[in-house]
Amino acid sequence: MGKSTGFMEFKRENNPSEAPLERIRNFLEFHSQIDEEERRKQGARCMNCGLAFCQSGIEIGSSTTGCPLHNLIPEWNDELYNGQWDQALARLLKTNNFPEFTGRVCPALCESACTCGLYGSPVTVRENELSVIEKGFREGHMKADPPEVRSGKRVAVVGSGPSGLACADILNKRGHEVTVFERDDRPGGLLTYGIPNMKLDKSIVERRIHLMKEEGVIFKTGADIGNNLDAQTIIKDYDATVICCGSREPRDLKVPGRDAGGVLFAVDFLTDVTKKLLEARESGEEIDIKSMLNGKDVIIVGGGDTGNDCVGTCIRLGCKSVHQLVRKPEAPRERQADNPWPEVSKASKVDYGQEESLAVFGSDPRVYQTKIKEIIKDEDGHIKAVQTIMSEPEKNPDGTVITNERGKVSMVEVPGSEKVLPCDLLLLATGFSGCQSYIFDQFGVNTSKRGSIITKGQGSYATDVEKVFTAGDAHRGASLVVYAIAEGRACAKEVDEYLMGYTNLI
Repeated sequence: MGKSTGFMEFKRENNPSEAPLERIRNFLEFHSQIDEEERRKQGARCMNCGLAFCQSGIEIGSSTTGCPLHNLIPEWNDELYNGQWDQALARLLKTNNFPEFTGRVCPALCESACTCGLYGSPVTVRENELSVIEKGFREGHMKADPPEVRSGKRVAVVGSGPSGLACADILNKRGHEVTVFERDDRPGGLLTYGIPNMKLDKSIVERRIHLMKEEGVIFKTGADIGNNLDAQTIIKDYDATVICCGSREPRDLKVPGRDAGGVLFAVDFLTDVTKKLLEARESGEEIDIKSMLNGKDVIIVGGGDTGNDCVGTCIRLGCKSVHQLVRKPEAPRERQADNPWPEVSKASKVDYGQEESLAVFGSDPRVYQTKIKEIIKDEDGHIKAVQTIMSEPEKNPDGTVITNERGKVSMVEVPGSEKVLPCDLLLLATGFSGCQSYIFDQFGVNTSKRGSIITKGQGSYATDVEKVFTAGDAHRGASLVVYAIAEGRACAKEVDEYLMGYTNLI
């Protein structure tokens, strides 16, 4: 370990963030780095536990604790503390292809499992990781390193989100010729169009794509399988094909009035905003972002990360008001006894979007135990309001809460709790129900009831179709960037073994 008494001597010090009323003026990232001396102290806090849960990535109950990538966290924290930044970078890149992404958008499952956090504050693992990779880029250590020998094998990767990029990166470094097909106009998948600029600036994604191109990966954008590109042709022309197209079928809201204008899926809304910002940047045009939603009342359905991203985006676009409807009760403010360490904490948190709402409107936008019962339209068929109703946990006669077979609380409507809220824009951030059907129809792969592509068995990424593999959200369902990268890496190993008869990938 770094300093044996570091966790007792140094307090956790987070990267500073710009004040909410300042940062909402633009879509720029709003966290700055602490200086290198302080960062080394944060590395010194790592205890190098006898059993480092932070890097375990093991299943406990229904969730994973620790890093799914099994990042060598104690090792590169030790190198960081000792000022060996190049060695820290080498250890970090051994398990994570894209620390610049996870260092910005990962919820840091590693920190929930940090032993330091059992009785105090966990190590700033995610921010340490980000400082190491960004220093690597600044000082020129992150440069193209194409393979010296090519295998002669050709691999097609469908989708350029985190799983597709990870899979392509690994297979290219192994010496295979990799082509990535992306249906959007830019590569990056959800990294480009699903995560707002203030969380992940698109120059960061472009920087990585440029590096991969220099190393030999070919990117073909505007390539929409089933529309302007035939899946069977790809299968025929390539030695292996990996489907990494994500879980892009949004869950809809089935209520009266759903056909009203002004009702959008959150991912479509965020994509449109990002495209406008990128187009303005490239043309040199200045846009008045505050005019986009000026005077509009916005309601967001969904309490997850995407819903929070919509809150922050709408505030930057000048909305008159924003509310975030959450069907579940509010989670406890602190970790409970039935959610012990090292499980991922289920305690409620105030994210950046909620912070900004508190600063602008004086209130948290989340309205718990509430769902929409009806969408009310004006005479032109556009949304003008929504009728909501509260719900509460269903209980047995003895007062105990009823749960289903998966342990989720059953919610029932509260009669007489209906309210009408003004609404000019309704955003549905209710999650995803799997791959879009035309993808698996084109490739002829089988899917589960959840809409994810079925593989040959536990731990396998091969589908029942010869030469066709899958990874990421298309395989496991909608999840986190860190899981997608882990799946892309694991799938690459299986593809390499399929192509070569063996693999030396880890």
